[in-house]
Amino acid sequence: MTDHSKQKSRLAALRAELRLRGLDGFVVPRSDEFQGEYVPASAERLAWLTGFTGSAGFAIVLSETAAVFVDGRYTLQVRNECDPDIWSYRHVIESPRQAWLVEHLPEGGQLGYDPFLHSQREVEALKSECERLGAYAVACPDNPLDSIWEDRPEPPSGQVESHPLRFAGESVESKRQAMADELSANQEDAVVLTRSDSIAWLLNIRGSDVPHCPLALSFAILNADGTVDWFIEPRRVPDAVAESLGPAVRLHPANEFAGALGALGGKTVRLEPESAVAWIFDRLRGAEAEIRTGQDPCQLPKAAKNETEVAGTRAAHLRDGAALCRFLAWLDEAAAEGDVSEMEASRRLLELRRSGEHFRDTSFETISGSGPNGAIVHYRVTEDSDRHLQQGELYLVDSGGQYMDGTTDVTRTVAIGTPTAEMIHNYTRVLKGHIALATARFPVGTAGGQLDVLARRPLWEAGLDYDHGTGHGVGSYLNVHEGPQRIAKRPDSVALQPGMILSNEPGYYKTGAYGIRIENLVVVRPVTQEGERPMLEFETLTLAPLDRRLIETGLLTREERDWVDDYHARVLQEIAPQVDAATRSWLEAATQPLG
Repeated sequence: MTDHSKQKSRLAALRAELRLRGLDGFVVPRSDEFQGEYVPASAERLAWLTGFTGSAGFAIVLSETAAVFVDGRYTLQVRNECDPDIWSYRHVIESPRQAWLVEHLPEGGQLGYDPFLHSQREVEALKSECERLGAYAVACPDNPLDSIWEDRPEPPSGQVESHPLRFAGESVESKRQAMADELSANQEDAVVLTRSDSIAWLLNIRGSDVPHCPLALSFAILNADGTVDWFIEPRRVPDAVAESLGPAVRLHPANEFAGALGALGGKTVRLEPESAVAWIFDRLRGAEAEIRTGQDPCQLPKAAKNETEVAGTRAAHLRDGAALCRFLAWLDEAAAEGDVSEMEASRRLLELRRSGEHFRDTSFETISGSGPNGAIVHYRVTEDSDRHLQQGELYLVDSGGQYMDGTTDVTRTVAIGTPTAEMIHNYTRVLKGHIALATARFPVGTAGGQLDVLARRPLWEAGLDYDHGTGHGVGSYLNVHEGPQRIAKRPDSVALQPGMILSNEPGYYKTGAYGIRIENLVVVRPVTQEGERPMLEFETLTLAPLDRRLIETGLLTREERDWVDDYHARVLQEIAPQVDAATRSWLEAATQPLG
């Protein structure tokens, strides 16, 4: 559990600082100036203040009250980590920020925000909400929380490395030229790149600035002539890397970025308001640049993997599947003896992954949850929460690896001992939804949101659902959660394209009892058979058996049973040659036909 005494003292110190600045409140987001999912320790402001360690959320501190806002993934976690005596908990959809501000922010109140930490879209929404209340959203010249954070860690300083062409599949020169051609076609002089994963993709570089994702946090300006001004401390870029990029990529210290934005005055500059922070917009407006809002041009080509990247991710999934099967075989035996804890299981899986070629890191912190902990969607085991896997419970393990040739993400739910009929029934409904999405065929131009209902329908028929998306995009040795593609209830206009990798992960969670999730990664590919319209489908990449003990065969259609049997036959064929004799014997039993 989080040290609540620290939360109280830190909150009091922040309120004192806000009074000195004449502010009635302040917004503390999870994000940093690069707006990525992961932030370095030096930017973990929300966790430092509130104790909440989830990957998404924000807090609002007022003089007499304070709240932490999270989505459905974190409604249990926030209660475990934040002191209920000083923080109220709000669901961002069911209890939005606007409603809370109406109740608590006084008319004429000054609500501060750091323009380096909020996207332009977020600031526009915040200002609009405050205006409707007769209050004001005020940009702070510096962050008041930073003024009281005395033991703040140093920012990242690790070395950047090249991502070899044999893994990237396309040269930096080719990517720069393609992006420059798009800018020229749109009569734009430059685009400001604020997404570190876009810069990593464009320049074929990787870093170590944040946990789990191989990013070098930086900004860049891509010009219509194909040159790039990259703002990162030059000492972090080895000579060999700089030389490989060539003279068209110019390195500048990070503190020169503001001046470079000012030099864009009179030019037409593209900027993405969903990901670029408000400070950049303010700077360009001050320079009288013409701002064109539009999507980061690297996002779609990065998402639609080339043939080399798709081949690499298949190879990575083969090694990852072998590690996961060795883990599941070990777990089946060890859990029966009652000596396995959540932390031990997580460590064992990491050891097995580390033995794989090209392994660099986990792609996120492993979710290793038994019994009621499995019902916490983004559960993270700690010394305090660790529990042993017990008979009659379900164990949920969601994990992944970062390999130089691909990124993996897989979830398996396993019965420990004999599962209940309810567990089996609900698992099978999740499986039916997983199969429906895995076997979907859809016309070119279909967005992921149009497919979401396929995975939910079997659960809806039983009055069940899950409070997270069905699928997120996945990078190629980059972010495990990658846009712009997704499969979720929320409508979107991003059409799925060949080469896009996504997760397929429906689930069900019974609070205080158990969690179920089945996750494979899939890649979009064209349907080869002829028809009136060009069609697309999914190829499943993940290779690991499903727990047959949890499948209610009678609830499946013949086509669904065939899918499970065919998938298991493929897993056995591809994984068996990669594992030891004991694991192979377990795998043969685990992949037997359902009958």
